[in-house]
Amino acid sequence: MLEPRLEHHRIETNGVSLNVVQAGKRDGRVALLLHGFPEGWMGWRKQIDALVAAGYRVWIPDQRGYSTSDKPPGIAAYALDVLVEDIRGFIEGATREPVYLLGHDWGGAVAWRLANCHPHLVERLVVVNCAHYAVMEQQLRSNFRQLLRSWYMFFYQLPRLPEYVLARRDYRAFVKSLCSRIRPGSFTEQDIETYRQAWKQPGTLTAMLNWYRAMMRVPLKAVETPRIKVPTLLIWGAKDPYLGREMAQPSIDLCDNGHLVFVEEAGHWVLHEEPRRVNELVLEFLSKSLTAQPDAQKRQRAS
Repeated sequence: MLEPRLEHHRIETNGVSLNVVQAGKRDGRVALLLHGFPEGWMGWRKQIDALVAAGYRVWIPDQRGYSTSDKPPGIAAYALDVLVEDIRGFIEGATREPVYLLGHDWGGAVAWRLANCHPHLVERLVVVNCAHYAVMEQQLRSNFRQLLRSWYMFFYQLPRLPEYVLARRDYRAFVKSLCSRIRPGSFTEQDIETYRQAWKQPGTLTAMLNWYRAMMRVPLKAVETPRIKVPTLLIWGAKDPYLGREMAQPSIDLCDNGHLVFVEEAGHWVLHEEPRRVNELVLEFLSKSLTAQPDAQKRQRAS
């Protein structure tokens, strides 16, 4: 089977211009995939073929600060609620229907928050190795083991030094974070070189780190409830060295209709280590809503 053709577009949303990779038939239901740190759109590359073959129109933006997407100055420009507004504007400007929303790592944080604040825009939610933002906040206050796992978040708060450390020796620290705790062969040399070229874009490194800096410094807007109304699948690579598995169940407990699956032999980069398993779980979960699509849309638009 031929690989789907990847299209690169520029999309204007919330005052920024984003590079967006698209694939699949134009009249397919939209699967919007949000990447994590420090990957960019390539983080979902092993899911594109399966989603396109199943009839979905795939959209994967390089979110603000990444690769060739815009990099507005200042830490506040990367607050979670601002990132959510980017994706909200993207959805509202590009489609009149709710999307299937998937997010990994930081993309998962954006996805959780968007589904919480704008459930009418999301048909179904899939999050991979990312705790609900309310659970993450609570765990950083009370779980000493998670604090130790999250040491890098505090290091990133320093000015300039993290940029120097991460960029030295051709981004060796980033490469090590991707390759040292993952099944051999999950990333190819070509993959790593593609990432390096994205990290070398002017202003990218500071912009990516500003996501973490804003997390610690810019409070979230108050919401009526943190609960997630839309059907939700949480996939968790159990060997994640950065995020403890004890955060998974409390996250799914905040969902009205949630399902949790641990992938025991994979870690944080489960999208790359177990792509076939992830793709099977995602496609099975997304297809459940197809027969009841009109009613589901009606319920969500009324909410």
